[in-house]
Amino acid sequence: MKLGINVGYWQRDPDDQTETVLAAERLGYDAVFTAEAYGSDAFTPLAWYAARTSRIKLGTAVAQMSARTPVATAMHALTLDALSGGRVILGIGASGPQVVEGWYGVPFPKPLARTREYLDIMRQVWRREAPVTSEGPHYPLPYPGGTGLGKPLKSIAHPVRPEIPVYLGAEGPKNIALAAEAAQGWLPLFVDPTRIDALFGESLAGRPADFEIAATVTTIVTDDLASALEFAKIPLAFYIGGMGAKERNFHLDLIGRLGYAEQAARVQELFLAGRRDEAVRAVPDELADSISLLGPIGRIKERLDRWRESPVTTLLIAGVRDEPTLRALRDLVLA
Repeated sequence: MKLGINVGYWQRDPDDQTETVLAAERLGYDAVFTAEAYGSDAFTPLAWYAARTSRIKLGTAVAQMSARTPVATAMHALTLDALSGGRVILGIGASGPQVVEGWYGVPFPKPLARTREYLDIMRQVWRREAPVTSEGPHYPLPYPGGTGLGKPLKSIAHPVRPEIPVYLGAEGPKNIALAAEAAQGWLPLFVDPTRIDALFGESLAGRPADFEIAATVTTIVTDDLASALEFAKIPLAFYIGGMGAKERNFHLDLIGRLGYAEQAARVQELFLAGRRDEAVRAVPDELADSISLLGPIGRIKERLDRWRESPVTTLLIAGVRDEPTLRALRDLVLA
């Protein structure tokens, strides 16, 4: 099993985690991943860290597809890949209708079909075998309207790699199956390692042998397990309650699949009513514990076996910033 870190996205003020990234590289961590929601973007911090490192891989978990056209995302990736010496892992995801239509102002329907087109266009850009074209309904190239003067083009920049690894952020069985079929990896967000085979084994059945599953895992090393559980429940309440519409929330659906549908519905109800502290308390302890690594280092060592026995290939540690704790986790995982 490999080890990486996920430094997430900014909330409120700028959050430069260069020292954490440098420590992870010194300790032999495989990758650092950044994220985006509806504020700070994923690529700018990744370029910032790329300029200060030399070995660690650079991933997005995830870059939202609707934020950029496929060609724009391909350009971001090929530019950063060239400047970093071929270290990019491009994680992309469809996000949800609230963000896609409310923030980016584009339609959300047919995320699976859009993802297929997106992947095809990006790979055309990187391979430079011919001018880029697409007959798909979501990202037609050349654009069929406008002046009529659009023409197929080939990137004037030569990528350092004709194939940049693409991982999909996915929570539903169909999206996960698409990742196994058409991408090089899957980026699960909230996942119980003991339930992956039962819930998604069929979706993952056709994945190639080198397929990567890089799971983000909230990690809190402390003797105070109760406080760690309370902290780990905060993002769960936010995603279940606020990262999606009441009628369509993919995170809520995922928690339901994990066996907590009734509790998740209550969390959403409390969150949307503005009772956010109650929403956090309503998140079941066992749910937060099952998808995280919490407590004293000895307890974390024992619970790592659940991850080692799962299909997960990389643990993306989230929430740890200091080098001593990163070192202790490295010694456990890579021992």
